[in-house]
Amino acid sequence: MHYQAESWGSYMQSRGGVSDPLERVERLASENAVVIFSVSTCCMCHAIKRLFCGMGVHPTVYELDEDPRGKELEKALMRLLGSSSAVPVVFIGGKLVGAMDRVMASHINGTLVPKLKEAGALWL
Repeated sequence: MHYQAESWGSYMQSRGGVSDPLERVERLASENAVVIFSVSTCCMCHAIKRLFCGMGVHPTVYELDEDPRGKELEKALMRLLGSSSAVPVVFIGGKLVGAMDRVMASHINGTLVPKLKEAGALWL
């Protein structure tokens, strides 16, 4: 797994400092093939990261609880999902897949692998 080492604040300052949390989510989600917004202590987040790693996919993971502006992003993700639970949230190829239930449904019905291949995250 690739974990974001720098803080959101320094990341955004180096990228021109987008102040709207939803715009920040969209920008971060579009910069890598698979992006997971997570909380480091969340068991569902851990499970989704293991799913992707087990498939040979190396997602970029943003741990919201390790960032000073993580709460703002979590609220933006909740608005985006229309849900009271914000994590984990998965983007593939810059497109919102959704929370755990959507990712698992996509995995079970066979549409997850084609999405990963299309995004360039999986080659087999």
